[in-house]
Amino acid sequence: MSDPGAPQIGPQIQALRKGRSLTLDDLAKASGVSRSMLSQIERGQANPSLATVWALCTALKIDIGELIVGTVTERKPHIEVASASFTPEIKTEDGSCTLRILSPANHAEEYEWYELIFQPGGSLVSSPHAKGTREHLTVLEGELQVRLGGEAVDVAPGATARYPADVFHSIHARGENGARALLVMTT
Repeated sequence: MSDPGAPQIGPQIQALRKGRSLTLDDLAKASGVSRSMLSQIERGQANPSLATVWALCTALKIDIGELIVGTVTERKPHIEVASASFTPEIKTEDGSCTLRILSPANHAEEYEWYELIFQPGGSLVSSPHAKGTREHLTVLEGELQVRLGGEAVDVAPGATARYPADVFHSIHARGENGARALLVMTT
């Protein structure tokens, strides 16, 4: 039996689902909540956990607070823009390589994404990262050389080098004009 003071979200979930022409199976697949649990929630026979409510709100593209309060407005997609002046930069100690941090901070555990700008002869020398880390280096301008163990590979513009980054490795600018690249680190 449900608490009479608790918000009755089941009928709201059902109305939203039907308003989007979704079946119970459709919403179950989109949210990861089982069809039977979803049916019980809609009929007011189950008290969903916060994680379940979160999954349903995410699948329906609504804010959880709106569902609890009872006023539901659909989340509108938005474009987030970070100006160049708000893009953090790191320089190597000798200043020969600038790393512009392009990845959002809330995804740092999954991936990191950088624009690398090398001065002529510049390099980026890295100690081993966490076990299982890989780097994906795409050269945009100039030419770079990736060194890993005893191996050295030249990477031309437009090419991508992929390699383990949980060992000592380095990237070096080749030629007289420096280089520019995108680097994605994944774990």
